[in-house]
Amino acid sequence: MKYFFGILTLTILLGCSTEKEPNNIAAISLDGDWEFYYPKNEQWYPATVPGVIHTDLLKNGLIQDPFKDNNELDLQWIEQQDWSYRKTFQVSEEQLNTQHLELVFEGLDTYAEIVLNGQELLSTDNMFRSWRKDIKPHLKTGENLLEVRFTSPISYNREAYTSYPFRLPSGSETKEPRVGSFTRKAAYHFGWDWAPRFVTCGIWRSVRIEGWNKATIRNVHCITESVTESQANMKIILEFEADVKYAELTTIQIYFNDSMLMYGLKDGTNQIEYHFTVQQPQLWWCNGEGEPYLYDLNIRLTTSDQVTQNKSVRYGIRTIELVNEADSTGSNFYFKLNGKPVFMKGANYVPQDMFLPRVSESRYAQLIRDVKDANMNMLRVWGGGIYEDDLFYELCDENGILVWQDFMFAGSLYPNTEAFMSTVEEEVKENIIRLRNHPCIALWCGNNEIEVAFRNWGWQDQYGYSESDNQTLWEDYSKLFHQLIPELVKTYDPKGNYTPTTPLSNWGTPENFNHGSMHYWGVWHGKEPFENFDKNVGRFMVEYGFQSFPDPETLRDYISDSNMHLESEVMKNRQKSYIGNGLISRHIEQYYDTPKTFPEFIQRSQETQAKALQMAIEAHLSQQPRCMGSLFWQLNDCWPGPSWSVIDYSGRKKAGYFQVREAFSKR
Repeated sequence: MKYFFGILTLTILLGCSTEKEPNNIAAISLDGDWEFYYPKNEQWYPATVPGVIHTDLLKNGLIQDPFKDNNELDLQWIEQQDWSYRKTFQVSEEQLNTQHLELVFEGLDTYAEIVLNGQELLSTDNMFRSWRKDIKPHLKTGENLLEVRFTSPISYNREAYTSYPFRLPSGSETKEPRVGSFTRKAAYHFGWDWAPRFVTCGIWRSVRIEGWNKATIRNVHCITESVTESQANMKIILEFEADVKYAELTTIQIYFNDSMLMYGLKDGTNQIEYHFTVQQPQLWWCNGEGEPYLYDLNIRLTTSDQVTQNKSVRYGIRTIELVNEADSTGSNFYFKLNGKPVFMKGANYVPQDMFLPRVSESRYAQLIRDVKDANMNMLRVWGGGIYEDDLFYELCDENGILVWQDFMFAGSLYPNTEAFMSTVEEEVKENIIRLRNHPCIALWCGNNEIEVAFRNWGWQDQYGYSESDNQTLWEDYSKLFHQLIPELVKTYDPKGNYTPTTPLSNWGTPENFNHGSMHYWGVWHGKEPFENFDKNVGRFMVEYGFQSFPDPETLRDYISDSNMHLESEVMKNRQKSYIGNGLISRHIEQYYDTPKTFPEFIQRSQETQAKALQMAIEAHLSQQPRCMGSLFWQLNDCWPGPSWSVIDYSGRKKAGYFQVREAFSKR
């Protein structure tokens, strides 16, 4: 066995400082100015990374604002086109002397060929994961050319869609070919009942070159093993990579609490476990239950007495347990935080924009402030969007907002091909590792509504499945959500909670409200009266809600004055729900006078939504401890249109927000 030679010192510092030490690895940021090729004009134009093709076309005046009036309908050609991006960048001789230089794409949307100085490096097929490649052999001193050549997901998956032995349901996608099930990309980009269809592509997260010599820290996992009032037993798992080609000695040194620990290193991947205790620990609590206290774990790697890498991890000492077991009523579903059962108050979160790189740090910060101020303690990251930006989870950590984290599968069945399962495995593994240190992560959930849909939505008749087909499709489903994903959770986050799907129980019969998690859509899809919220309370309410329109000023920013009325073609296209405007009007007239103007209709729609949410939340709270959670649909919007949100696309709060804040103020 080969061992790493060269003195390596790994220093671990624990404390509560909020200062993060800088990362001293040589790095070259490749964000910023790029170019994209527009085939129609046979011309290169300026581009911005991170970004997507729609925002680059808009900035160059090549398309009109996608959100303006009905421009959505005129811009569907973009998804059919292949697009290329390029950037030239400089590498110095000193930088090129670094032993390892790795190109890192944090996110590529979705199918791309990466070419450096004319050499093809890798192909990508998954929006939800990062991509890393050692590129030192392909770099040169001076100018280098990096190209990213995107293929339309429509053309890429057309053959897979037509040749697959089954037609697969694909979320809310209505346009042929329905390739969403085959594409590891945000499902809402293909359209939803609150979202337009904009099938984006682009370098949507940061890109850089990372350098390292001799060794580098790959992962740090900080685990709370057990907690008492006087002591927390902790474990750190460190994973790093070493290179034996640069070698003289055989030890790694960890300095911790005035002790030095010695480890031998082998070539390649190394893993070290270190156990320690924290006396009189300050626990991390969710909003309303206590302080979300965070500790800092600072790790310093040195070689030849020089600091070469710093890593900093903020962690909270807490335990979180999902209880889902049979009881005298049926089967419960609730969370125990630090051993205490806590009623979860919150909402379902969707991506904040159709064009994700436009979401600024300030928008993230404001939204999480709004969540905290509304007395919420949990957000569900819905499975038709994205695994969110690191900042989102950091803000949830800091503000005591627990996260119900769906994996990115929603309302669809998925192919059981080797290639698909392979890319899903990497996606799930990577995101578990990326997010597992966050104390806010309360639950990993396999998917949104697939199991209840398979059993209750009539897919068998709609798609002509035989009994044999049905069995095969269920086995494929089980392989993904009952085998592969839970095994990955167990391996990479052994203390994490997992449920294969939400809801666990359908809202169709009274008995179902006695079991597990529940999405109650009798009010809205079932056209039931608001009073039925009081009669239909499950054990944990994961979805329920009622639509309203955005603030008039939000709409005026994107809709011409001539179209600012309910019957305009533009306003009809804004409404993506099949029963939206008529159902809103019906309930308005039940509680209020018939609106005389469009602004009055908007106001009444928001007041009606607020009434619905008040009645639902009060019913849920009143049935504690039988019911232990109330997450309404939905918190926010991805564009300016009517939806179930209480905060519209521009960040303006609807009447429902203030009603939710009042309702959740009660215990």
